[in-house]
Amino acid sequence: MTNIQQPNTFPDLMAGKKMMYVHGFGSSAQTATVGRIRQTFPNAEVVAYDMPIEPHDAIALLKAKCEEDRPDLIIGTSMGGMYAEQLYGFDRILVNPALQIADTMQAHGLTGKQTFFNPRQDGVQEFYVDKPLVKRYREVSEQRFNGVDEQERKRVWGLFGDRDDLVHTYDLFLEHYPQAIRFHGEHRISESAFYHAIVPVVRWIDDRQQQREREIVYIAYETMRDSYGKAASSLRKAFQMLIERYQVYLVCPTPSTHPALAPEMHAWILDQLDAPAHDHIVFTNRRDLLYGDYLIGTAHDKAFTGTLLEYGSDEMKTWEHIITFFNRI
Repeated sequence: MTNIQQPNTFPDLMAGKKMMYVHGFGSSAQTATVGRIRQTFPNAEVVAYDMPIEPHDAIALLKAKCEEDRPDLIIGTSMGGMYAEQLYGFDRILVNPALQIADTMQAHGLTGKQTFFNPRQDGVQEFYVDKPLVKRYREVSEQRFNGVDEQERKRVWGLFGDRDDLVHTYDLFLEHYPQAIRFHGEHRISESAFYHAIVPVVRWIDDRQQQREREIVYIAYETMRDSYGKAASSLRKAFQMLIERYQVYLVCPTPSTHPALAPEMHAWILDQLDAPAHDHIVFTNRRDLLYGDYLIGTAHDKAFTGTLLEYGSDEMKTWEHIITFFNRI
C-alpha cells in the first residue's frame, strides 16, 4: 500500500486519559515509540517503565503499575504485547505480540550476551540470557489467556504485521480473541504502520469509551476501483480523511451467482485500505436498507435514504471532488 501523508497529532483522541506503553525485548521506556505516542496524542498522559529482565518481576511490576495508574488504554509491542495480554481489566492493543517468547528467543538467537536497544534509567547497557532465564520466560508466557472471559474478549485488539519475520502468533491469538487484524508492516513498528494500524484502533477504542457516535459514510465497491482493477486515484487519501471524522463502511455486492468473489473483494479492500477496513466491510444487494448518513455510490443507488454522492457525476467526478465536498461540510 502506498504511504499516505499523515498528520502528526490527534489532539482530540484520548484527551484527558492515561495511556500505558509496554516495550519489547531488549528495549526500554525511552524507545521512539513512546515519543511517537506522546506526539500523536498530545492531550493524553503517557506512562512507560523499564521492564526488568526477570519476567516474573516484570509482570509483577506491570500489574502493580496498572493498579496505581489505572490506564485507559495499554499498548504493548512484541514481548510487551505478551505482558499486556495478561493485564486483565483494561483496554489493550497488542502489536505483534510475542505470545511464545521463549520459542522466539531460541529461534532467533536472543540468548547469550545482549545489548539494550535504548538507554535505560539504571544505566545498564548489557544483559545475559541463559537457559534458566529462557525457562522463566516460558513460565510467564504460558500464563497467557488464563483470565480471558467474554468481557476480556471485547477489550483486546491484536495487530499483526504481514511482513513480520520474527513473531507468528496470529492464529494462537485468534483462538482466544476475535479482534485480530493484519496490517502492512514488519515486526518493528514504522511511522507509517503506526498511523495506518495503531491510530485507527485507538480511535475505535476512544469512541467506545466516550460513547461517541460518528456520522456513517458508506463507500460502494464500484467507486474504489479504476477500469484496470486498481485503486482509484485519491481513494486512499479520501479514505484516510474520512475515517478521522466518520464511521466508514465499505459496501460490496453480494455475489450470489459467484460466491468465490466475496473473499476476493474482501481481500482486495484489506490490501488497499489496510487495518482500518477490518470489520468494516458490508455485503448486501439492498443498499436502500442501509442506515447511515452518506453513500458514495453510483446512479443505481438513488433509493439510499441518506445523502447519495454519485461518484462519476459532474459534481463528484473523482475522489478529489469527494474530498472537497467533505472538507466543505
